[in-house]
Amino acid sequence: MQRRLAAILAADVVGYSRLMELDEAGTLGALKAHRAELIDPQVAAHNGRMVKLMGDGALVEFPSVVDALTCAVVIQDSMAERNREVPAERRIVFRVGINLGDVIVDGEDLYGGGVNVAARLESLAEPGGICLSGTAYDTVHGRPEIAFEDLGEQKVKNLDQPVRVYRVRHEASEGSPQGSPQGSHQGSPGAASPPKLELPDKPSLVVLPFTNMSADPEQEFFADGITEDIITELSKFRSLFIIARNSAFAFKGQSLEAKEVSAKLGVRYLVEGSVRRAGNRVRVTAQLIDAQSGHHVWADRY
Repeated sequence: MQRRLAAILAADVVGYSRLMELDEAGTLGALKAHRAELIDPQVAAHNGRMVKLMGDGALVEFPSVVDALTCAVVIQDSMAERNREVPAERRIVFRVGINLGDVIVDGEDLYGGGVNVAARLESLAEPGGICLSGTAYDTVHGRPEIAFEDLGEQKVKNLDQPVRVYRVRHEASEGSPQGSPQGSHQGSPGAASPPKLELPDKPSLVVLPFTNMSADPEQEFFADGITEDIITELSKFRSLFIIARNSAFAFKGQSLEAKEVSAKLGVRYLVEGSVRRAGNRVRVTAQLIDAQSGHHVWADRY
């Protein structure tokens, strides 16, 4: 088993499920064009290696954090320009996380803590934004052309220790539609301000990760499993629009208003709940919330 220190970049598409539901062929075609014309050339130009593509996401290895960060900023700035004439509800917007850490090499693939942290950072980034771990920040914070915002220590899924997180506050390139005060306030590197997404024609909802109310942290996996099972079962109903697991779990551990989650994902309803396990007994509570009014439509316990 080989180990090495690497700069890892993790990225995904914001609202991928909604985009695919809206226009599957168009979304796939646009993603392929962005990759062929922008992402792949920039990764190569900055000495990166595409480790793997994962549906709506990608994992890239770089020899240095400087290369990874420079590549990410160029891509985010370029995506802002490419989205200029695209309707807000059809824009492809990326989130990026960058970490410097130890990885396990298995053939062409990478595993280990270094990869896991990058993936968690990506989920913390705003649409169009870039987040860095403390270890990555330590190698690039002196660059005058890029400003950073310290988000403090963040507790992230499946990691015992909190991660120090920094957000890139990079000014959009000249002529970018995101060079507004609102865009600067968000700290997104050349990214579009998150558009207010139109609701699908059919009932739309997201199942947010259920909270582990047990004293045993091992039950975190149990709570996540309950959430996944609910998403899977609801996805069988073609009359419903259900947000995919990866997009739903990006909100794990975050405390957001229902309207904010609705605006980010383009859904009307939220399912949330908790799992409490004591010995051989389990209590699961769940509630359905209308995000537009903030009212509970339904609630029950099992």
